[in-house]
Amino acid sequence: MNYADDPQTAEYSRTQILKYSNTQTNMIELKVINKIDPMKGRAERQTEQEEFSPMSPPDAYTPPNVDPVPFAEIHPFLQQLVEEHKSYIKELEAFEETLIYIQQTGVDRTVDGKLRQFFEFFDNQIVKHNQKEEKHLFPLLNQRLIENGEHGHGHDPVTAVDMLEDDHVKTLQLAAVVFNFFGMAMRLPDLNSRLMVLDAGLEQGKVLTELLRLHIFREDNIVFSLAHKFITKAEFDEMMD
Repeated sequence: MNYADDPQTAEYSRTQILKYSNTQTNMIELKVINKIDPMKGRAERQTEQEEFSPMSPPDAYTPPNVDPVPFAEIHPFLQQLVEEHKSYIKELEAFEETLIYIQQTGVDRTVDGKLRQFFEFFDNQIVKHNQKEEKHLFPLLNQRLIENGEHGHGHDPVTAVDMLEDDHVKTLQLAAVVFNFFGMAMRLPDLNSRLMVLDAGLEQGKVLTELLRLHIFREDNIVFSLAHKFITKAEFDEMMD
């Protein structure tokens, strides 16, 4: 089945997609992510930590007080997740190259296979990976983070797991939106409408790749280190497939 002929591309009307796209862009704007990131809770409790202005949050890729555990020291269950992330990065790089190609030449049949490959990989690999984390790792990790004070200090304790689960939902939603944008751009007969939808698809595609990269960084450099600290080897052994 060709990408442009997939019946899923008709799931959203043009107006609905554009409205949803704008909402998603606002939801995951990176400065907001930096400002509300609950994984920085430990840093907030350190009195000697530099204070950041809400109007100038620190770079999400250089969070304070992060001490990643070396790969060789973490449990094989976490090692498997890290290795899967490496393959995801390769797919993201290929997808980014496709976005650049589309930006330069537009959507045509030559990119059909590349787009289809990425979205099939997302459905078959990334979603499965996320489900494994949500089923085996996140429940116990969330419990241990709360028990050890690794959470926000609002009315309801918010942990790193809440942020990661939110990332999973947002990436799933964005992937569906981007898929439908590109499919619609290949089907619209009006040139102006096609270009508008194509531009929105490119923008949301960039947001999707950036969110996935940031999500992987958070897990590899912050969350898995916390899991290594608070979860026992025997408990990890039970998580293995």
